[in-house]
Amino acid sequence: MKNNKRKFTTYFYSLLAAFSLLPLSVQASVEGNTITLGAAVSLTGKYSTNGKHTKNGYDLGVKVINEHGGVVVNGKKYKIAIKYYDDESTPARGAQLAERLINQDNIKFLLGPYGSGLTKAMAPVTEKYKVPMVEANGASLSLFNKGYKYLFAILSTTEQYLQPAVALAAEMAKDPKKVRVAGAFENDPFSQDISTGVFADAKKRGMKKIIDDKLPPDLNDMSATLTKVKALKPDLLVVSGHAKGAALAIRQISDMKVNVPMLALTHCDSADIIGKFGKAAEYALCAAQWDRDLSYKDKYFGSAENFAQRFEKTYGYAPPYQAAESAAAVLVYKDAFERAGKLDPTSVRNAIAKTHMQTFYGNIKFDKTGKNIAKPMVLFQVQDGKYKVVAPTRWANAKLRWPTPPWSKR
Repeated sequence: MKNNKRKFTTYFYSLLAAFSLLPLSVQASVEGNTITLGAAVSLTGKYSTNGKHTKNGYDLGVKVINEHGGVVVNGKKYKIAIKYYDDESTPARGAQLAERLINQDNIKFLLGPYGSGLTKAMAPVTEKYKVPMVEANGASLSLFNKGYKYLFAILSTTEQYLQPAVALAAEMAKDPKKVRVAGAFENDPFSQDISTGVFADAKKRGMKKIIDDKLPPDLNDMSATLTKVKALKPDLLVVSGHAKGAALAIRQISDMKVNVPMLALTHCDSADIIGKFGKAAEYALCAAQWDRDLSYKDKYFGSAENFAQRFEKTYGYAPPYQAAESAAAVLVYKDAFERAGKLDPTSVRNAIAKTHMQTFYGNIKFDKTGKNIAKPMVLFQVQDGKYKVVAPTRWANAKLRWPTPPWSKR
């Protein structure tokens, strides 16, 4: 009798455990009529500026989708919500939080963090648990040669960021083979990939690399590089160090009165180089994933300009591209949920892989590695206190001002 009771108890709990596990992959991220996405973003630490833009973009994406009736999956309506943690701008912390979101909070659909380094730390975790991660701010090409099946990036990858600047330098020179290129790059996956892309592109054009420096980890001083720039006089100086690196470059180039015919940067808008440095930012070329003047549209935000106006009204500042691409990542999830017709991670992952859509941010279509292959980069120049698109020429709204005059004439 006792044996039978023991067998029944064992069977009962085994059945209960199996039953509770079966719907977990669906119900974990779904409670009632709400689908909860998970995100670890940099709310503190050196990436906190762009972490804020990332979170604001995600939140506005959710708000607008919910205003338009939410998500309809197999005839049932759902709202979207996001559970956040602060990754403190630290890759190891980001990986821990990905584990926590998946295993403790039972979140089965993740949005990416800010930056390639954090994305690189989280991707093995989401891959291990077969949880989709749609990310908008990890552009490093090295993310897409690992064979990940659950990682999808809606932005253009790093090797494309400053290619237009190299092309412009070649175009302006009578002989590209006489163009001399200098660079200073943060020692993280994103910026080092940009370094590789810039110098590979320059080499193809016969240009000469004369400086290739790594910025100090704290991104507080690049005077050693700028002293070399003064002495060697490159035709093009390229700097990549996220928002902090862009601000550092403009400040110290101005303070040290460094003359260079062409300066190209990443993260100008998120660093607010115009607002912080005024005329010192003039003539700088800035890589961007998106611009409010582009002609992309969708049925939720409308045009790129409509998104920009809505963002400004909500948050009180003009949206940098990090915010735009983050909002678009949420639209990718809505589209995938509805096409999948069910809310298990595998079905949603397969629907994401087949994404082919236009958003206010741009066209989105993923290749087999998870890269978006449907959207080009744009290049701004700071002209009269405003960002003007100078490349590609299809969307240019201003002509390039070149060369940058020396400080004595500015």
